[in-house]
Amino acid sequence: MHLRHAVENDLPAIVDIYNSTIPSRMVTADTTPVTVESRLAWFREHNPQNRPIWVVEDGGIILGWLSFSSFYNRPAYHSTTEISIYIAKESRGKGIGKKLLSKAIQECPKLGITTILGFIFGHNEPSLQLFLKYNFERWGFLPKVAILDGIERDLVILGLRVV
Repeated sequence: MHLRHAVENDLPAIVDIYNSTIPSRMVTADTTPVTVESRLAWFREHNPQNRPIWVVEDGGIILGWLSFSSFYNRPAYHSTTEISIYIAKESRGKGIGKKLLSKAIQECPKLGITTILGFIFGHNEPSLQLFLKYNFERWGFLPKVAILDGIERDLVILGLRVV
């Protein structure tokens, strides 16, 4: 397994992995698949210097990815980011999320990041447990803010100071 910066040619695989999580209703609030075209601007907003997207690949196959996204897009919050981790269906439970999260925490000082946030559905126990294992704390709870297939879902905000 190799972790590297994503390039635009990786976007179809990134979108495929993202779309693979939609049916579970555990990871994203999107309810229908997104397109590569609809994610192009999002991809281009990221940069390796302070808002990277990383992919984990094995034998040229992308197994998962992580993105750092600006929080609230105001200058005072520049050192705070939201991270998102998505793993291909056949690669879940194999330590890729741990590899990505560990690397993210380690690289934050070089990226000028002091605070990492994770926004995770309350019923997504695997993701909650992963972040808690890496010393994230529950900083917020938004009850019943999402409706997925007619079911109200909670959003948990987890945070970690990395300085």
